Amino acid sequence: MNCESEVKKRVDWIKSILKDSGAKGIVYGNSGGKDCTLCGILCKMATDNVLSVIMPCESSINFGKDRDDALAVAKQFNIETLEADLTCVKKELKNVLEPILGENKKDAFININPRLRMTLLYSVAQSRGYIVCGTGNLSEYATGYFTKWGDGAYDFNPIGDLIVSEVYEMLKFLNAPSSIIDKAPSAGLYEGQTDEKEMGISYKDIDNFLKGKPCENKDLIIKKIKASEHKRKPVPVYGKRDIKLP
Repeated sequence: MNCESEVKKRVDWIKSILKDSGAKGIVYGNSGGKDCTLCGILCKMATDNVLSVIMPCESSINFGKDRDDALAVAKQFNIETLEADLTCVKKELKNVLEPILGENKKDAFININPRLRMTLLYSVAQSRGYIVCGTGNLSEYATGYFTKWGDGAYDFNPIGDLIVSEVYEMLKFLNAPSSIIDKAPSAGLYEGQTDEKEMGISYKDIDNFLKGKPCENKDLIIKKIKASEHKRKPVPVYGKRDIKLP
């Protein structure tokens, strides 16, 4: 991959998105991870009006290592940053849901985090006249490793075509903090959580599959792609009609 060329094309694309939308700037969730770091750098190269929001929610790593990395990126690339602790909001919602959820409440509780973060980002965006930048990569998108109406909700995504290995390649080119490049990918949803452990597949295998190369766990990857197809399709609407202007 020609990183210099790819960075320029993406920055120009972000500029065109801003121009077409009429937005004043961009807001994104800054978890201190690889994807949001790359998105933040690209957005900052496109406009000075970029706001990163750190949104810890229950998990202690959100308040420690992840927060430190998020702040390091913001400082290095001069990105305005706010912090909003969503722990108390989730706690209140769990109190409401506890009596009505069944045996799968653990998974339901996990998915609350990204949906709360989405709500917060869009509230901030609306207050400033900004648009929301998505931060998911192709490897996650293909296997459905994102939350519908959570981190899967955004106005644009400048890295949605990149597999994980390409994200790392571009981060190194842009001189992102080594602490972010070296740590295990994690959504920080609960204690000890890592992406690969939760999926049961390595990103290397997913990347190789998407490149058409031999990989382990091929059947499991295909199963995840098929099972998550609904996340990538438009919402079905009965009798949907096109709206035509006179």
